Amino acid sequence: MTLYESVFNHNRQWVAQQLEGNADYFSRMADGQEPEFLYIGCSDSRVQPEDFMGVKPGEVFVHRNIANLVPNNDTNSYSVLQYAVKFLKVKHIIVCGHYGCGGIKAAMDRKDLGALNSWIRNIGDVHRLHRLEMDALPDDAARFRRLVELNVQEQCLNIMKLSFVQQARAEGEYPRIHGWVYDMSHGIVRDMNINMANFEEELALFRVD
Repeated sequence: MTLYESVFNHNRQWVAQQLEGNADYFSRMADGQEPEFLYIGCSDSRVQPEDFMGVKPGEVFVHRNIANLVPNNDTNSYSVLQYAVKFLKVKHIIVCGHYGCGGIKAAMDRKDLGALNSWIRNIGDVHRLHRLEMDALPDDAARFRRLVELNVQEQCLNIMKLSFVQQARAEGEYPRIHGWVYDMSHGIVRDMNINMANFEEELALFRVD
């Protein structure tokens, strides 16, 4: 049996296990969703948020792409965010990067990746914004790890600049924006504790009255 074929066997076993514990499991799932979290993460197959967050189905709305980016011209991530904020009313938006990210490494290596170049260029812009800090670091390994963190920070700021996010926050305390970094070498996820108040001057340029 191939790995592909085994997926369907696993699916049937999983269905049986869920129904054994709760006969209404799937009918309740079909009724709708009210997730508390929107998770924006990297597409890397080794990073599975449902596992390290310990959440159940229906508790986290997930969007993933290469290097967990939220570019201002990407209608895909924009649509996910708008739906999560305006219709699902999520309380927490999480941008989660991870050390060892291939997208970040590609941006640092500056190789020609064809159609991917336009996507990776967003990471290059993060590097450019923080060039002085990056250049002051002792080696490429330190710069690699720091660019992962700075990329998360910049994507959080991109989210804060969105008009519908500002409007929702003006009407109440949610959604709250969080930047996380996951370390695959030991499985620990760290909250970067990004204080948006530190970027008040920059965000003021994008404020919608």
